[in-house]
Amino acid sequence: MPPTTPTRVPAKRKRGEGQWKLGHREPLNPNERTKKDDDGLNVRARIENVYAKGGFDSIDPADLRGRMRWWGLYTQRKPGIDGGRTAALEPEELDDRYFMLRVRLDGGALTTEQLRALGEISQTYARDTADVTDRQNIQYHWIDVVDMPAIWTKLEGLGMVTTEACGDTPRVVLGSPVASVSADEVLDPQPAIDAIVERYVGNPEYSNLPRKFKTAISWQQDVAHEINDVSFIGSVHPEHGPGFDVWVGGGLSTNPKIAQRLGAWVPLDEVPDVWAGIIGVFRDYGYRRLRHRARIKFLVADWGVEEFRRVLEDEYLGRKMVDGPAPATPEHPIDHVGVHKQVDGRNYVGVAPASGRVSGTTLVALADAVEKAGSGRVRLTAQQKIVVLDVADRKVDALVARLNTLGLQADPSPWRRATMACTGIEFCKLAIVETKERAIRLVEELEKRLADVVPEHPISIHLNGCPNSCARTQVADIGLKGQIVTDAAGDQVEGFQVHLGGGLGLDSGFGRKLRGLKVTSAELGDYVDRVVRRFAEQRTDGERFAQWVLRADEDDLK
Repeated sequence: MPPTTPTRVPAKRKRGEGQWKLGHREPLNPNERTKKDDDGLNVRARIENVYAKGGFDSIDPADLRGRMRWWGLYTQRKPGIDGGRTAALEPEELDDRYFMLRVRLDGGALTTEQLRALGEISQTYARDTADVTDRQNIQYHWIDVVDMPAIWTKLEGLGMVTTEACGDTPRVVLGSPVASVSADEVLDPQPAIDAIVERYVGNPEYSNLPRKFKTAISWQQDVAHEINDVSFIGSVHPEHGPGFDVWVGGGLSTNPKIAQRLGAWVPLDEVPDVWAGIIGVFRDYGYRRLRHRARIKFLVADWGVEEFRRVLEDEYLGRKMVDGPAPATPEHPIDHVGVHKQVDGRNYVGVAPASGRVSGTTLVALADAVEKAGSGRVRLTAQQKIVVLDVADRKVDALVARLNTLGLQADPSPWRRATMACTGIEFCKLAIVETKERAIRLVEELEKRLADVVPEHPISIHLNGCPNSCARTQVADIGLKGQIVTDAAGDQVEGFQVHLGGGLGLDSGFGRKLRGLKVTSAELGDYVDRVVRRFAEQRTDGERFAQWVLRADEDDLK
């Protein structure tokens, strides 16, 4: 009897991740199907010719919750829906008939004419709402689709756009608010930002990415470069001089990662080409099967920076990049708040709105105040702040005083200076708790309760309404992630999961999350007061909050 031949078990084929370059072109999730059916850029014509005439009820659902984002529009949250129901309702149950609208302002740069127009749009079409975001955007609410043609006419007539302000696209390019005027800047990167926007924003070749793509380009480390998809940060090469160090793969949300250095130095004139190569790698090799793993940070983590750089050089640039040194890390965060000298002898004045919240009326008044001070330029920051450029010495005091009457403080308390908040449940469909107004009330409370505590450096407090970390909770000294918690009476109420000791720069990394450390929204002032006082009592000479958190006993952090 012949020996039995063993049955061959076929090797299990690894499931594809939706990478175009590897032949995985089939749509693998609803978002990819929507993008395959029609490029998001094409919805502009339907908004102008159909939806603006037929109103909200005429909008195709695939456009409403998908492609309209390519033009900066998200449906906002219907009023009256509490946070406990956020995850339980269908999108159409959460949708209001109005929109949030983002105006992308690459590098955060504005003329006073543009600033005034932004304020007037808010007054006319957005119920006087306006927020300065940590992406250097202006964000409106209560926008009716019927008004979008008029809004675009006013914006675009002054050189502003909403193109790819949202969606799976190359979103606004962050830049230093003091580019070209700071005494600390060696090389102005604005020409690279301008080239990227001109060549690639609104270009169908880059309008269908696996997920959103965030960019930062600055000589200084004032743009949160460690948590962007790609960043170019100033660095001096020992042989080639000033240029930019390249970082890839940063991002927060539910799976946070700090960006990694490619180890490459890039001269200013090559930044746009290298940027296009990196976004090309993401477009072609990025994961499109599972949306929650689609950001470039997952590709970089799986490949490693050496392989990412090899693919970039071999397949997209066709050349090797120059190895370069890491930039020196600044000793403390840079937010540009206060009065500072420019290279030309004039001054720039950085002011702190309350958690980025302003209004159309405030923006118009700000434009008037800036012009009265003899300036015509304003910039927004990646910390929800505003910077006025080109102020003569003799005009500084009057400008500071006038801005203070608008709620824009150039000498804010450390608590106002370092507190940020996302949109929260007031307008956001993903949010679970209120954030903007809660942050404003918290700052007012801390200014009274902690008037006797003056930290050497401001202790950052970031409030986020959900786990997505739009307000960067994981890299704050005190990060507060909104959720429903149980209070002392056993009731379900708004509250926060606490992250402590996160940071960028010297303390680059994610906060310490203690099991069970949650506070109700009502108890937030008590908690912050308690933990800050313990830090003040226990800190050693020169010790930063994040350093203290790492060594502190858990009981001292509760």
